[in-house]
Amino acid sequence: MPMFPFDAILFDVGGVLLTNGWDCVERAAAVAHFGLDAQELDARHFATMEAWERGEIDLGQYLNATVFYEPRAFSRDEFFAFMRTQSQPLPNGALEILAELAAANPCTIGALNNEARETNEYRFSHFGLRRYFRVAFSSCYVGLRKPDPAIYRRALDILGCAPGRVLFIDDREENVVGGLAEGINAIRFTGADALRGELERLGVL
Repeated sequence: MPMFPFDAILFDVGGVLLTNGWDCVERAAAVAHFGLDAQELDARHFATMEAWERGEIDLGQYLNATVFYEPRAFSRDEFFAFMRTQSQPLPNGALEILAELAAANPCTIGALNNEARETNEYRFSHFGLRRYFRVAFSSCYVGLRKPDPAIYRRALDILGCAPGRVLFIDDREENVVGGLAEGINAIRFTGADALRGELERLGVL
């Protein structure tokens, strides 16, 4: 039997497996639902988002800075419940491919994603991702965000893999470029069919 081409395959989550957890579309939905000021929410979000995704502040601090800096007619629990409803399986996403790879168990399967702890843990649990992932290099756990070169190096150090033996799948060009710059094999996700074809070409499927 030929050797499997990779020792580890790392998936982004939002935009590859699931819809984004709290991006512009999701915030726009919250603006419409709760009657918020879109420009104010976005400005406050971008001022605090990186710290939240790196685990430097928690959900309460994020919401205090972005939404509850003034009295509201709704609670923090109501707002976070709405945030959770925005997470759905991605249409034409890679969940089926992830499950297929995990069942075959050819190598270490993991996540390499930017996500705040509270949304990350909800999404991993609610959509059963932990049963597929042996390791999760989520920004909230490692304190680093893609495309910072340090997050790819941290993943390689922990995996103990040569960069050329790791495959990374992400929907954002800048994150793919960041992985490639560290010697990792990286694929930009554009849909399940295209990914399946690329994985077949690489001898993964």
